[in-house]
Amino acid sequence: MNIVFDLGGVVFNWLPETIIKPAFADSATQDLVRREIFEHSDWVELDRGALGFDQAVVRGASRTGLPRESIEKLLNAVPPSLTPIQETIDLVRSIKDSNNRFFVLSNMHAASIAYLEEHHNIWDMFEGVVISSRIQMVKPEIRIYEYLLREYEMTPAETVFIDDMSENLAAASTTGIQTIRFINSVQCRQALVDLGCIQ
Repeated sequence: MNIVFDLGGVVFNWLPETIIKPAFADSATQDLVRREIFEHSDWVELDRGALGFDQAVVRGASRTGLPRESIEKLLNAVPPSLTPIQETIDLVRSIKDSNNRFFVLSNMHAASIAYLEEHHNIWDMFEGVVISSRIQMVKPEIRIYEYLLREYEMTPAETVFIDDMSENLAAASTTGIQTIRFINSVQCRQALVDLGCIQ
């Protein structure tokens, strides 16, 4: 079986509040930043690799009315905020000797994946890594799942995708890929057992 892991929220913690709250004291500004930076369509374009870091800073400062320096500092805080979920890493390593192939499929900014590759020694666990900003496609677009299947010669019925976002799983399932909604590593392991991937 091909077992495909998302990164943010599955292998690495993704908690925007841990970035926003230390940077801005008042709740109104926190709400503004959450809405106009992290929930804005520019965030998706950063993930896609269609928007550069400097552009994102300028546009974010314009939308929020905050100084460019504040937005730049905020965005620079994103990569190191992606801390490992050790339980997931332990799960993958513990089942690495099973008759499965392991992959990554993740939406991620160029700076974030570069930081993770430099600072975390986990990439030997995966046969292939597909990152949105490197191929200009993002989940939940169907074509990113089709790219994964084609690039690594996967059969959808023999592929399981693990993600914490239901919309990404719903899109994957339309291609015939099996899915697991990630809650925690214990639940994820049991779901893999239930699917017959591991014992």
